[in-house]
Amino acid sequence: MISVHVPLAERSYDIQIGQGIVSALPEWLPDVLGRCNHIVIVADQRLETPLAQTLLESLSAAGYRTGLVTVPSGEASKSIAQADRLWQALLDQRSDRGSAIIALGGGVVGDLAGFVAATFTRGIPLIQIPTTLLSQVDSSVGGKTGINLPNAKNMVGCFWQPSLVVIDTETLSTLPARELASGLAEVVKYGVILKPDLFAYLEEHTPAILSKDPGAITHIVAESCRAKADVVSQDERETTGLRAILNYGHTFAHALEADGGYGKYLHGEAVAIGMHLAATCALRLGRIDATLVSRQRALLERLHLPITFTGHQPEQLWTLMQHDKKVQHGTLRFILPDRLGHVELVTGVDRQLVMDVLNHHL
Repeated sequence: MISVHVPLAERSYDIQIGQGIVSALPEWLPDVLGRCNHIVIVADQRLETPLAQTLLESLSAAGYRTGLVTVPSGEASKSIAQADRLWQALLDQRSDRGSAIIALGGGVVGDLAGFVAATFTRGIPLIQIPTTLLSQVDSSVGGKTGINLPNAKNMVGCFWQPSLVVIDTETLSTLPARELASGLAEVVKYGVILKPDLFAYLEEHTPAILSKDPGAITHIVAESCRAKADVVSQDERETTGLRAILNYGHTFAHALEADGGYGKYLHGEAVAIGMHLAATCALRLGRIDATLVSRQRALLERLHLPITFTGHQPEQLWTLMQHDKKVQHGTLRFILPDRLGHVELVTGVDRQLVMDVLNHHL
């Protein structure tokens, strides 16, 4: 097992990474939850059996009062309606400030359950058990929670750090190839923005990663968590601008997701397209040469990720990008690379340049 520490003073926590480690959860709970004696599992409905039920049994055997609420799969569940349903379910289960929530599922469940944990009685403890590669390497770490508005992703939410993150790589054994690839997009992101060695590892070990080799998967998950923990520990609430680098490719991605009704793309697929568009913008601006664009493109394609889009009007995407959280004083800002392993927050990118890039990649 690998342990990654996220140092955030009194909000510090550990990320435990390994195979078959969910069974050890009851042993860790007294240290992270203290006197809490009531735990509600919020689970993706696809995980209700056997994973959620097995976890319920182990928690009950350890003396905890337990409950289970399932959430429909898919991005549409990150909604006000589902948050309200969970708040009501917590009330029905007599939850209070001595209760805790376990988020069991992918990024949708983690973001939604985290938001509910942050707001119910103004905050109860949260434990993340991410079961998709995307959530293991990205959304379960860092404390961002939230729900979507119809035309703006993650626009409503708050920072609420988990008390513990448990990443059991065995949960990936049944993960569909498309969802595996979606998670790998975020791993590529870490390689571009911070870790050239991780980028090279992905290039050199693509077959092992796609076949879910345990050693390769554990390595890329741990490296991704270390990268995110480092950024989050320096800029927990995005006050210095450093944490914004984690949104490389996401300005384009969130617009594509919103325009597609949050159902056309998996998040990582949209991020892959967004990273290619961002790199192309950087090339047009003279920040990088064509080698980085082609190298990133080749890796994304080898990982079975898209780099172009269809069915979207560039003008509409530009309009949707104005809702991006990096907009400041009405000005849209992009995360763009200047070399492999380093990106910057860039203002003043010409609208026509962005439109040309969008039109070129239709």
